[in-house]
Amino acid sequence: MDRMNVTEEFAGMQLPGHLHTPQSLQYAQEFPFREEDVVIVTYPKSGTTWMQEILTLIYSKGDPTIATSVPNWVRAPWLEHIYFKDNIKDEEGPRFITSHLPSDILAPALQKSKAKVIYIMRNPKDVAVSFYYFHKMAKFLPDVTSFPEFLKLFLEGQVYYGSWFDHVKGWYSQKNNLDIFYIRYEDMCKDLRRSIKKLCGFLGCPMYSGEVDKIEQNCKFDIMSKNIMVNYTLVPKEILDHEQSKFMRKGVVGDWKNHLTDEQNEVFDKLYKEKMSNCDLEMVWNID
Repeated sequence: MDRMNVTEEFAGMQLPGHLHTPQSLQYAQEFPFREEDVVIVTYPKSGTTWMQEILTLIYSKGDPTIATSVPNWVRAPWLEHIYFKDNIKDEEGPRFITSHLPSDILAPALQKSKAKVIYIMRNPKDVAVSFYYFHKMAKFLPDVTSFPEFLKLFLEGQVYYGSWFDHVKGWYSQKNNLDIFYIRYEDMCKDLRRSIKKLCGFLGCPMYSGEVDKIEQNCKFDIMSKNIMVNYTLVPKEILDHEQSKFMRKGVVGDWKNHLTDEQNEVFDKLYKEKMSNCDLEMVWNID
């Protein structure tokens, strides 16, 4: 279990050394994207695993064979992770690549290519809750004693991977510079089928209704949470302890209401208004 307590500093943010090295981060920054590449970009805990699964099934026409036999981190490897070079395919055709890196690191290289980018946004209150529980299970992340402690760090941008506000606004500012598709986690929760069809349109992958049925069925939370190629139970307990929290915990919208006090919610709303005042993005906080 190498570098479990190491923190990497890169581009003004902290990253877990277990997954990142200076060499892997430099390689990510200089990676030569290809026109056929499809790049999934998210801030942590925003629906990354879900999108990896959706893309797998879109390109397999709904056939779940690959999704149930190959780990998702092999199907759509993380660009900045140590093992990326070992898993990225060199053959022709679409390559799925995943990243949490901010736009100022990746956008310059992406602008030189015609790669397609899918950016998933999730409301930051639910992100904070999900990220907190991930800290409880992930042994390569700093210990946090309580949710109020973590929420304070999250709002200050003093967590691994940096500020949610900077990440989202940075990638949203690339809307005229990249072939990029923005989608909200909440829209996927509200109408998964419609989201799949819109993605197919962006990717240029026309689908028959029966194929969309299969994709939708295999991308439901309860199905994915039982798939060992998706739910990260293949990872040793010394790295991800599922007894502390499940990797796929709830997959819902609005769980923040069970965690934030009225006072915390008020502080959050005030900061959100300040940070996002120059951005026309609309977040969905609840689904009725």
